[in-house]
Amino acid sequence: MNPKTEELLKRTFEFGVNCLLFLESLPKTKVNDVITYQLGKAATSIGSNYEEAQAAESSKDFIHKIGIVLKESRESNYWLRVLDAILKDEFKNSDFKMLLKESTDFKKIFTSIKLTAQQNLNKQN
Repeated sequence: MNPKTEELLKRTFEFGVNCLLFLESLPKTKVNDVITYQLGKAATSIGSNYEEAQAAESSKDFIHKIGIVLKESRESNYWLRVLDAILKDEFKNSDFKMLLKESTDFKKIFTSIKLTAQQNLNKQN
């Protein structure tokens, strides 16, 4: 496996874990419960689906799985932006800011990976 893939597998795993740990630190409210559930699912899905994409059975399968990773990255970024809009400043610590930045980076990275894979597939056909 190439080093960039290994690094991205590590980053996506750590992002999911760090999101869960951050969510655990939030006060228990009805609003936070909704966001915790949605963000927890989306954030951990990025890494699990990227892991699954590494065993894709074809280029089309890889593109499909990366598309799911991109969707989950976008959803994670959405929920983190919601939190950014509603959280009190005391919760917007460096860990939160890192999660928000990482989710933005993932959107860019997985968009690029998907586009490159689609271009490579088109060249083959």
